[in-house]
Order: sequence, then structure tokens, then C-alpha cells
Amino acid sequence: MSSTTDRPGGSEDPFAVAEALQSVVRDTAAVDRQRPAPEPEDRPTEAIPVGDRPGVEGTGDDSGEDGRRDTVIVDDAMLGRRETVRVPTQRRPARRGRGAPLPVAALFATLWAALLTYLPVAVVIGLARTLEGSGGLVAAAHAGLAGWLLGHGVPIGTSIGPLGLTPLLLTVLIVWRLNRAGLHVTRAIGARHSGSFGRALVVAVAVGTAYTLIGILAAQLTDGRGTGISTGRAASHFLVLGVAGALLGALRGTGAVSTLARRVPPALRHGIRTGLVAAFLIVGAGAVVGGLAVALGGAQAAEIIANYRTGVAGQAGITLLSIGYAVNASIWVAAYLLGPGFAIGTDSAVRLTEVTLGPPPMVPLIAGLPEGPLGAAGTVLLALPVIAGAVAGWTLTQRLRFGRESAWRATRRKSKGKVTVADVEPPWLLVVTSSLLAGPVAGLVLAGLAWASGGALGSGRLSVIGPEPVQTGIVAAIVVAVAVSLGAAATRAFRRR
Repeated sequence: MSSTTDRPGGSEDPFAVAEALQSVVRDTAAVDRQRPAPEPEDRPTEAIPVGDRPGVEGTGDDSGEDGRRDTVIVDDAMLGRRETVRVPTQRRPARRGRGAPLPVAALFATLWAALLTYLPVAVVIGLARTLEGSGGLVAAAHAGLAGWLLGHGVPIGTSIGPLGLTPLLLTVLIVWRLNRAGLHVTRAIGARHSGSFGRALVVAVAVGTAYTLIGILAAQLTDGRGTGISTGRAASHFLVLGVAGALLGALRGTGAVSTLARRVPPALRHGIRTGLVAAFLIVGAGAVVGGLAVALGGAQAAEIIANYRTGVAGQAGITLLSIGYAVNASIWVAAYLLGPGFAIGTDSAVRLTEVTLGPPPMVPLIAGLPEGPLGAAGTVLLALPVIAGAVAGWTLTQRLRFGRESAWRATRRKSKGKVTVADVEPPWLLVVTSSLLAGPVAGLVLAGLAWASGGALGSGRLSVIGPEPVQTGIVAAIVVAVAVSLGAAATRAFRRR
């Protein structure tokens, strides 16, 4: 490659560069060009050597006697230094109309979700019954179906009365699988990332309808064999859970959540999010305290399991049954930390200041029950919901400062001459309004959880189990509103510079 140091006037014109490189010898090759065919003549033709052509010399001179240019020498190095622009490739438009039919996709995904939630229950109950000689596989499958219906909140009529204490851990598994079913159906019909709330609702209704049919069939198969199931009650519960669970997944699949969130006022949007965070932090604190209490009473729990004398399989079944009610126990302990407490039977109360109990059900979870009112330790436990609310308030201010991506682990990223998101403090009105709205949201959530976690174990003394929803919701709303406001305001006012 030739040098361009003698380029005239710093010009980048290729022809000027070619004229400046007279001393460079380049081999050239003839290029066949398509030209109009000349009129045929009746005289012989012959090839003319390149060196014999007029205006072309072997030294590389590109100008002939008539001033025409036949060859141009281009400086490749100069052309390589020119700025280039990378043109982004356009995504191919999504192909529409090739998705699976909605009824087929909804039915297949719903059946799969129902199967994945029924099998664990059937295996646990079947293991306990079959290995201990308490019936065959058919009886175990029937008992597993009854337990599966109970996980949907459907009360089961027994010889001792209605059994209506729902194992919420199974309910969480059911909602999660329905959520996945809604997401899979959204992808199958080609509605992913469409941003359409209408299509998400159609998917949820389709999954909910298919799930209702499954619930009716399960109720019909279970009713009449020592258990009483209301088909109408089962249909309504399956419909609500099916539509709600599938709608969560469908909204995620279509991306309609972001579309709906943008239409909600900022204060309400942040208040709902903060209230949910505070409610689940309080339930998490209840899970930690309850798990620690059961661990400290581990000897009593082991004695309760051993008293059943059902062998290894039966003891494993009792243990797994207790784990199924672990979410219920966490909500009960959360109500205990808030103050209203919970009941285990009629005329009973378990609060920080009062413990009144009758004969409790013999399950390992009762090993964590307090033996009496707590003194100074109770005051420390009362601070846990306040701390949870303050943490939620801190996350609110951090989210307003740094955005959703770095709300929990915000970093000070400052650059010279630029104002980052962290340098713009959120307005006080938005912080205070969102904090106050978080209280009622958390109260409603905890009241609903308290209602769902309670139930009955027969028609006798254990017909009332769980916290009182209204009291729990009111106290939670007040505590969360005050704690979140304090945490958010302190984070907003006292910031490390």
C-alpha cells in the first residue's frame, strides 16, 4: 500500500489521491463490462495487448492522450479511516395467526397444572395409608383428592363435622402452577409481549373455565365415600383460583402489567407496592419467630409424632401435614406479633398479654405455642412489625431515588458534570402520600390472609381456629402507616452526602 504523505492539500478525494501517486506501479487487470453489442462486421478482429492500447503504459499512468481516465488507484488506508455507522437490524414482525387454538392450549395447560398439584398430595397420603395397611391405592387416591380439594378452600364434610382448615402451602403451590398455566397459554396463542389486557383476561377466563370443570369432576368423584363435598362450592372456589392465578401469569406474559401501572397515579402505585412489601415482611417475621419457637420445642414435637405409633410412613405423613400448614402458622404468629393474636378452639386466645388454651390438636406445630403471657420479651416482639414497616418505608424512598433496579442496593454513582437519578430527591408530598396509602393496603392484605388461614376442624371445640380478620387488618393498617411514614421520612431527611 502506498503512502499518502504527499496527498495534495490534505484532500481525501480518491481521484486526487490517484493523481498524486504517479510513481506507484500497480498491476491492472481488464474487467469485462457488458456493453451493447456492436453491429456485426465482415472483417476479422484480433486482441490488442494492454501495452499497445492508446493512452495506457506499463508504468501505471492512468491518463491517455485524450484525457480519459481508465484506471483509478484508491488509497484503501484512507478509506478505512473514514467513520462508519452501524445500522441496527430490524426485528422480524411477529407471526400472527399461527398460535395454538385457545381452548386446546387452555385445556392442556390446566390439566398439567392440576396434575402437578394433585400428585404430591396423593403421594403423601397414599404413602401413609398404603404402607400402613389402611386401604389400597384407590382409597389413597380418594383421600388425596379430598386433600387436594381442601387445598382450594373447599370444606369437606366428615363424621366429626366440617373440615375447613385450608393448608395454605398447598394453595400457594396451586396458585403458582395456575400462574404458569396462564403464562404458557399466552405464549401458545401468540399473545406474548402484546401489551393487551383484553387478551390476558381472555386467557384467564379460558383457564378458569377449564379449571372449574376439573373441580366439578373432582367433587363428584370425592362426594359420597365418607366425605361430603358441595359441587357448587367446589366450582366457585376453582373458578376464583383459576381466573386469579391464570390472570397473574397472563398479565406477565402479555406485558400488560406495565401498561396498567403507567395508568395508575404514582402515589397510589408506590403505596400499593410498599403496602405489599410491608405485609409480606410482617408475615416473614412471623415465620421466623414461629420456626424458632417450634425449634426450641423440638423435644415436644418429636414426642407428639412418636405417640401416633404409625410407623415411619405415618410419622412422615404427619410431619408433611404439619409442613403444609406452616404458612397458616406464619400468619397466626404475625397476628400474634401485631397484638390481636389468634384462637385455637372456642373460648381460647393466644396473645402477647394473654394465653388461654384448651386441649389443642395433637400436631407438631403446637410445640411452638407460648406457655403464658410474655413480659419484657413481648415488648421486643411488638417492635418487629414496626421494624418491618420501617424497612418497607426505606425501600420506598430508595426506589423513588434510584428506580426499581437498585432500590435495595443503591450505590452512589456520580459523574462529573452530570446529575444522576440519585441526586434528585423525591418530593415530600409523594413520599408522605405513598406511605399513608401503604397502611390500608397492608391492612387489607393481612386481613385477607388471616381469613384464609383460619377454619374449622370439626363441629366441636375446634370449630374456631385462626386470627380474627377485622382486628388484624385494622391494627396492621395503623402500624404499617405509622412505621412506613417514619422509615420513609427518615430516609428522605437524613441522607449521607
